[in-house]
Amino acid sequence: MKTLRGQGGVVLYLDFDGVLHHEDVWFHPRRGAYVNTPGYQLFEHMPLLENVLTSFPEVRIVLSTSWVRVRRYSRAVKRLSPVLRERVVGATFHTRMNRSDFEALPRGVQILNDVVRRNPIHWVALDDDAEGWVPEYREQLIHCDSVLGISAPGVLDALKERLSLFHST
Repeated sequence: MKTLRGQGGVVLYLDFDGVLHHEDVWFHPRRGAYVNTPGYQLFEHMPLLENVLTSFPEVRIVLSTSWVRVRRYSRAVKRLSPVLRERVVGATFHTRMNRSDFEALPRGVQILNDVVRRNPIHWVALDDDAEGWVPEYREQLIHCDSVLGISAPGVLDALKERLSLFHST
């Protein structure tokens, strides 16, 4: 069996929509991805995440975003800054999976399935989708406001606190 990157480490499961920018993202064949709500931009909160992760160099990122299924893994990774891109070790979805079966699962179960495969020592998820999380693992989710994402009050503090706990173990 192939060893997955991030195995035995500290993993951040990262959604894009509703986390790094407003959740109202659309795709157009010529225009590409865009936020459909005026006043918001794609990946506008990315510098906030970069800043927090600076203190935690051991943290690896697994993409738990629909962008991987819709736009493909390589294109999703390329949308991140170089600083975040170098931390990415995989995604919860890969092309060997049955797309329909994967999409039928709640986000929390998709992530938990990857946790079982990847077996990180510690993990946390940033996501605006809190539905369907297995109750025993709900505390692993840092729930984001779908409009403000990680810029919402308390979100980054919660992430720093969680990563600090991991850092000390």
